[in-house]
Amino acid sequence: MHVNKGKIMRISSRSPRVKIMQKVTAWGLVANLGLAAIKFFAGTLGHSNALVADAVHSLTDTSTDIAVLIGAPRWSAPADESHPHGHGRIETLITVFIGLVLIAAAVGLGFKAISDLQTAPDKSPGWIAFWAACASIIIKELLYRWNAHVGRRVKSSAIIANAWHHRSDALSSVPVVVALLGTRIQPAWTFLDHLGAIIVSLFILQAAWKIFWPALKQLSDTGASKEEIEELYNMIRYVDGVRDAHALRTRNIGPGLQVDLHLQVDPELSVRDGHTLAGVAKSRLLEHKNVVDVLIHIEPFEDEESK
Repeated sequence: MHVNKGKIMRISSRSPRVKIMQKVTAWGLVANLGLAAIKFFAGTLGHSNALVADAVHSLTDTSTDIAVLIGAPRWSAPADESHPHGHGRIETLITVFIGLVLIAAAVGLGFKAISDLQTAPDKSPGWIAFWAACASIIIKELLYRWNAHVGRRVKSSAIIANAWHHRSDALSSVPVVVALLGTRIQPAWTFLDHLGAIIVSLFILQAAWKIFWPALKQLSDTGASKEEIEELYNMIRYVDGVRDAHALRTRNIGPGLQVDLHLQVDPELSVRDGHTLAGVAKSRLLEHKNVVDVLIHIEPFEDEESK
């Protein structure tokens, strides 16, 4: 028995849920572009390599926003003849691409910052760079809170992940502020600006790895954890009429799990009753926060004596 209706993949590309995701992401895209421009010019005018690096971080954040804007209607589209399991893997592919872009950006910025450590800047960073970094922290934290709220409301892991991307940008601006303040207090500490740029690159690399690695594991068909599989077993073992269950397998489809398993029932049960029981077990599994699709195979239960 194959369950053809899930909770995430089967949503129309024009549904209110998709429109909400696109709206909050579009505002994030505008904010990221604006902040990238402000921080780049403030960093250039204020002679701050750390702020220029942070501007690049904000610019790379737009790749996440663009991916969500373009991808949300596609990975939320219903299953069709060419994609019988839905389009959830599109989200995973886009996530891997974003992770690779961020890793490349982090390595490039970090290498440049390390190279510049031996070169003292002509001027100490100015206050314009400091205030631009402070504004970035406030705006990105507000974006995080808005995106996280919307993500929880529409139950979208992509929007929640994008929210944390906003917060990572806010956090990456903190060492920039500290470095700029340090150079204003003690102009001789110009190395702090380069050190701040290195710390920013590490923040980007950490965020990139958290995005890239789980998505790569999903593409390699890594299943759910042992704890989650045991949780799924427990959800159906105590369904009235189910004698036992085994051969439970999972695979990731976008942000959700596809589950298939063998359900053992009374050998004398009619086909109709077996079908009904499988439907009950299916409904129970779909109550799990991560399960979006279920395939159940009914087989007769045989104890050791009957075998």
